[in-house]
Amino acid sequence: MSKIFYYIYVMENARIIVVDDEKMVTSAFRTLFAVEGIKGGAFFNSPAEALEYMQNEAPDLIISDFLMPEMNGLEFLREAKAMYPETSMILLTGYADKENAIRAINEIGLYKYIEKPWDNDDLLMNIRNGVERSHLLGDLREKIAELEEAKKQLEIYSTDLERLVAERTHDLSQANRKLSGIISHCADGIIILNQEGKIEQINPACENMTGVDGSAILYKSFTQFVKGCKQDMISDNGGLFGLSADNSEILLKDCHIVNSLSGAHTPVEINLAAISDDRCSVPEKYVGVIRDVTTQKETERLRDDFIATLTHDLRTPLLAAIQTLKFFLDGSLGELDEKQKVLLSTMLQSNEDLLGLVNALLEVYRFDSGKLELCKTVFAPRTLVEQCIEELMPLARNKNITLEFDCGFDDNLEISADKGELKRVITNLCGNAVNYTNKDGHIKIILKAQSGDLIFSVEDNGNGIPKCDIPQLFTRFSQGTSRKRSTGTGLGLYLSRQIIEAHGGKIWVESKINKGSEFTFLLTDVVKSKEERQVVNG
Repeated sequence: MSKIFYYIYVMENARIIVVDDEKMVTSAFRTLFAVEGIKGGAFFNSPAEALEYMQNEAPDLIISDFLMPEMNGLEFLREAKAMYPETSMILLTGYADKENAIRAINEIGLYKYIEKPWDNDDLLMNIRNGVERSHLLGDLREKIAELEEAKKQLEIYSTDLERLVAERTHDLSQANRKLSGIISHCADGIIILNQEGKIEQINPACENMTGVDGSAILYKSFTQFVKGCKQDMISDNGGLFGLSADNSEILLKDCHIVNSLSGAHTPVEINLAAISDDRCSVPEKYVGVIRDVTTQKETERLRDDFIATLTHDLRTPLLAAIQTLKFFLDGSLGELDEKQKVLLSTMLQSNEDLLGLVNALLEVYRFDSGKLELCKTVFAPRTLVEQCIEELMPLARNKNITLEFDCGFDDNLEISADKGELKRVITNLCGNAVNYTNKDGHIKIILKAQSGDLIFSVEDNGNGIPKCDIPQLFTRFSQGTSRKRSTGTGLGLYLSRQIIEAHGGKIWVESKINKGSEFTFLLTDVVKSKEERQVVNG
């Protein structure tokens, strides 16, 4: 609504009370209002009647004469002011009463006084301004009331917020005390690291391991106290040990902490986790739980020593039994009929399988204990792979499996590695491929050299390996998958991993259900140049 239309609407509907003891004056106002379209006028010749009327009707403007016999204008407007403080009031007065009118404005707070006789245009302007003033004062009063109510609500909210903050603060304090108690009395070491791998906080258990007071160890490098971590501390993505928002936890094994006071080496396992922040891909903090595994390592050592002793002691009677059975089968101890030969052949095969298991257990123990030293020589890897394929060819023919060998170099390329141990790995990977590939299948063996590295792969089109089983394949006694179990020892892939890692390489598998698997190992910096071969052979 525009301002002009607003004024017209307000004036047409304004409630204006006119009080004058002379009927001619009120009649003149009535006529003026009719001409100007003011519909809300109320005219009284008695102030008492006007006050009674205002008991039920709130006026927008009051116009009153000064001199009236029953009650003068000042007395009337004072009572009206008490009833409606925001209503504008105009006093009509003669020239002689001008001083009284000014005094009344100061005492009562009147809006205007108008001298008789008045100018209609001036009167209408004062009436319009007076009505507008009353509305503005009324709006202001409402806004003040709203603000007062809002203030009360704000005070209530403030009180509730203070109470809630106090409760939450108390809860956080309680939780902090509990957490501090757990950390302080935890038997495992707890450590907080920043993005650079610097120590920001440790608990008493960690202090005991390092032999250093917490204040002295702050902001020193994690690797200054923890030794033997095989992974790079700062990864390519900027995170600590490759930790990020997606990969938020890692277990560091085969580490040890050096005690600065006693010089003791404590074997530990460290579960390191990122303190994630959705706003940043690289965490700002890391928390590590350090567990002393001295007792566990000693238990494992005793167990492995027992197994090694037991398996070693089993070799002698097994070899004796195998040789005796061979004497029977080759006729050295007399002729045998066909049934006896079948029975003794079965016994011989069982004893040879048992001897293979004993030998595998001994090899595993030697690798785990670090007692096996690689005997590296320079040889042609192509010739070695061809020998392994030739040995497996009868098994492949029995299942009508095609063996394809793809070599990216000739016989002149040579590498430096332990030939016997590497043959064990290649034979195991190719033998597994033959065993797990269905009849009429296809196996592709790939050998290539790249930037001084040797890469060997075995691809088959068998049933594949479920994704959930892949992490367990290279662990001890892992026999096949959840879909199909092997009758082997479950040590082949574990031993293969140990051999490849002893060479400083890596071994892994990629597989898809019903499409096949691909086992690959990588030996880094093993390919020897002509000059290097001459030095070795010279």
